[in-house]
Amino acid sequence: MTQPDLIVRDVRVVRPGGGEPVPADIAVADGVITEVGPRLAVPEGTEVHEGRGLLAFPGVVDAHQHWGIYNPLSDDTTTESRACAQGGVTTSLTYMRTGQYYLNRGGPYSEVFPEVLAAAEGRSYVDYAFHLAPMQVSHIDEIPALVRDHGVTSFKIFMFYGSHGLHGRSTDQSDFLMIPEGERYDIAHFEFVMRGIQAVREANPEIADQISLSLHCETAEIMTAYTRLVEEEGALSGLEAYSASRPPHSEGLAVTIASYLAHETGLPTINLLHLSSAKAMEAAMLMAGTFPHVDFRREVTIGHLLADVTTADGIGGKVNPPLRPRADVEKLWEHVFAGDVSWVVSDHACCREEKKFGPDRDDVFAAKSGFGGTEYLLPGLVGEGRKRGLPMSTVAELVSTNPARRLGLPTKGDLAPGFDADIALVDPDRSFVVDPADSESTQEYTPFRGLEIGSTVETTFLRGQRIFDEGKVRGEPRGSYLHRPTGR
Repeated sequence: MTQPDLIVRDVRVVRPGGGEPVPADIAVADGVITEVGPRLAVPEGTEVHEGRGLLAFPGVVDAHQHWGIYNPLSDDTTTESRACAQGGVTTSLTYMRTGQYYLNRGGPYSEVFPEVLAAAEGRSYVDYAFHLAPMQVSHIDEIPALVRDHGVTSFKIFMFYGSHGLHGRSTDQSDFLMIPEGERYDIAHFEFVMRGIQAVREANPEIADQISLSLHCETAEIMTAYTRLVEEEGALSGLEAYSASRPPHSEGLAVTIASYLAHETGLPTINLLHLSSAKAMEAAMLMAGTFPHVDFRREVTIGHLLADVTTADGIGGKVNPPLRPRADVEKLWEHVFAGDVSWVVSDHACCREEKKFGPDRDDVFAAKSGFGGTEYLLPGLVGEGRKRGLPMSTVAELVSTNPARRLGLPTKGDLAPGFDADIALVDPDRSFVVDPADSESTQEYTPFRGLEIGSTVETTFLRGQRIFDEGKVRGEPRGSYLHRPTGR
């Protein structure tokens, strides 16, 4: 066996598959775990990190982030990856598309994606990859090359963009999306995206299970009508008004449409993103029973599990789909315990104060959508999960193992020999109260402000290198772009 260059000693190892955390040491050589067991021998010259009985989780695979949406991608890659390290996240999967925001340009991905890769290169403190959204017809034709040449194996549809802007009011579709004149970003386009992805899966059977499509499921026409109703009635304000303007049945209907299209096109690898409500989950479970040949995955965010329209700290909690009333939060937790939720993410989108809020800071419809939170994903789920009786092995599955397996990262998501030495050490008994001033993110506010998080990430390792310890990000950016499936 290769001599280890690092041993993380005296930890309680949390692995997927059930079972309690197991006291053990973790040996690492060349960035890979070589042995996990009690009282491992320490060869001369081997670095030892004392784990002090902390929980050792597989490094978090945060499958839903948005670097570069409101700030330059090069800046976000540095600062928001530091927030990742602070929260035990060792892999960020971040969304990218053409159109307004992000790079603020249209055109083919053969031109756009090299710019994306160049902007991020050498700047990230964690490993990273990109999901891409085929926004125009020509992008569908580029999917085979994106899979082959760049290792992009996951794609996205924003169902509500058909006639609705990013932040709430309708806008001109062509200008917002920067698509060619005469094209439509609509249900027909979504169908053809699905057919294009399925064709690539059929052409690459050895990696087909790791090529998937994710969908943001909200219905533009219902949201447009309800936004008008809510504003005209004027009875609600803040996050309650925004939730009512994008009602849960809008999610449920979009889930149903997306699921039938998957059935029609024969595309089985469908990920339903950030399901926020009882009705959205009800529709998702109904579709799973109706179309058992579609391998659905269902995503929930930590924001929708920890905050609601009354507990979030102001309209800084505006996000799509919205934070919901407490009854929806509790229903989401029921689905977590039932095993219906495939993974939990942050949906991290750093939006600084000068961009987030309109001239009237109380006008939720003028505010931008989205907020950061990757640094609270693991400690938040551990803390709230323990309080509710959620097994720690389930936490590992939800934040690491399940997204890694689906999204083409076979060496991530477990603490076992042969896996990358991505490790998050967590003190489950040390709580903290959220203050945005303590975050590595450049976002100056958070809807979690004042919330007590029941656990704390003490140390984060990326491939055996300490990138966060003793409250500070360590070293220089070491993160690598992940050409998926990794190891291909």
